[in-house]
Amino acid sequence: MARAALKAAPAEEPETESGLTEGGDASKFHDHLSIRHKSRQKPPRHLADMTREEREQTVVDLGLPKFRAHQLENHYFAHFSVDPKDLTDIPAVQRQSLANRFFPKLITPLLTRTADNGMTIKTLWKLFDGARIESVLMRYPMRTTLCISSQVGCGMGCPFCATGMLGLTRNLSAAEIVEQVREAAKLVRDGGIAGGPARLSNIVFMGMGEPMANYRSVVSAIREISALPPLGFGISARNITVSTVGVVTGIKKLAKENIPVRLAVSLHAPNDTLRDELVPMNKRFDLETVMDAAHDYFLASKRRVSIEYALMRGINDQAVHARQLARRINGYGDDWAHVNPIPLNPVEGSKWTASKPEDEAQFIRILRSAGVTATLRDTRGNDIDGACGQLAARYFAEHPEDEAQFGAFDSIKKAPETC
Repeated sequence: MARAALKAAPAEEPETESGLTEGGDASKFHDHLSIRHKSRQKPPRHLADMTREEREQTVVDLGLPKFRAHQLENHYFAHFSVDPKDLTDIPAVQRQSLANRFFPKLITPLLTRTADNGMTIKTLWKLFDGARIESVLMRYPMRTTLCISSQVGCGMGCPFCATGMLGLTRNLSAAEIVEQVREAAKLVRDGGIAGGPARLSNIVFMGMGEPMANYRSVVSAIREISALPPLGFGISARNITVSTVGVVTGIKKLAKENIPVRLAVSLHAPNDTLRDELVPMNKRFDLETVMDAAHDYFLASKRRVSIEYALMRGINDQAVHARQLARRINGYGDDWAHVNPIPLNPVEGSKWTASKPEDEAQFIRILRSAGVTATLRDTRGNDIDGACGQLAARYFAEHPEDEAQFGAFDSIKKAPETC
């Protein structure tokens, strides 16, 4: 009976959201789309896309008791396992069919690079539809951090960003986001990164994509990442950072979720004229609007906001820029923000290059003398195309036959990225 029941109709696939940010037709900003955006496909529905009630109903529809759903949750979130052979508390005749239903293969490693004496691992993932995303695993003395993607490509169109030049193909499903975390958590637990077995402790949404443009899936993934097993991985929400170029509608919604994640705003410029050029979203939400929303998030969450600022030689890294930034931050009158100046991770031949060390030092010195907390970001993986979008560009440069099948990557082969 159970075997026959497992032939029930497949669970409904989730809607494929466009990934477009709100208000695009009514402003000077328009999302930058890839040639594959119109042909985007729906990923198969996965256990991590379902609520507990939906998981229970799915196994009941298969003619099985509800507790089978709880067993599957425990295998997935507590043991990081999707292998039918590991489902030893489930009858052998049901294991493969349940794994097929609840654990469809969503991401497959296509290319892996290591750096920093094995303490940094960057992975290029192939998705079910052939799309590519990237994640970066970084081990530090006191933590292990995973930088994950939230979209295939990105629609923000920042000219110095490899992923931004790629354009947006589609949003990731919640499960495609969560799967990046599960794979990394399993790798760290099993000692797959230098330093021996450990626990994945921190998550940053600073990979491919604009998280606020995929709000529903990102928030769903955050809840599963932070929930305690068997409903999640048990990574504290306080150790999760969500980055945005300044999608104010998303910042305001996140402030109302009552999830204590840290907000990071990719500012990159201290005035509207420069930011209009570097971050096209500024034409929809200008600096004052973005900073107001970020400060409101601080007031709601009681957590300092990270201001991400990619330093570009001769463009936004001079003393005048540091003073302008300090004035904007100090204008709110409280210790609400921490600035992370980031040395640009450039690509050979690009006009966007990293600042001189003396300019980096001066920039930080001016911020600190104005009472603004600032820490130069530790960059990882410069020798392995460590910034988001670079590894994909390198892969397609070396495999033109795959590039022809997947789509045009020419626009990002010489574009740098900062995340």
